[in-house]
Amino acid sequence: MTPQELSQKARQLVAEGAVLLDVRTPQEFQQGHPEAARNIPVQELPRRLSEVGPPGTRVVVYCAAGGRSAQAVQLLRAGGYTDVFDLKSVNYW
Repeated sequence: MTPQELSQKARQLVAEGAVLLDVRTPQEFQQGHPEAARNIPVQELPRRLSEVGPPGTRVVVYCAAGGRSAQAVQLLRAGGYTDVFDLKSVNYW
């Protein structure tokens, strides 16, 4: 998918009720983020999964460049979240 296609898909999913999850550090999050985003740093995600919502919740995840979001997708899927979309970079929003 192109960055534009990723953006369109992510925005559609969030408009339909998906959770927008920012897995960057709090400092990165404070520097700018989409209004609807929740910030749970990837290293804290395993113990904070309940903040995402119950397993089965649709999730759109991103970070700065795509490495941490890919890691978060694996953690989310292992936690029972089967409908996860990796936007990769906040810049694609």
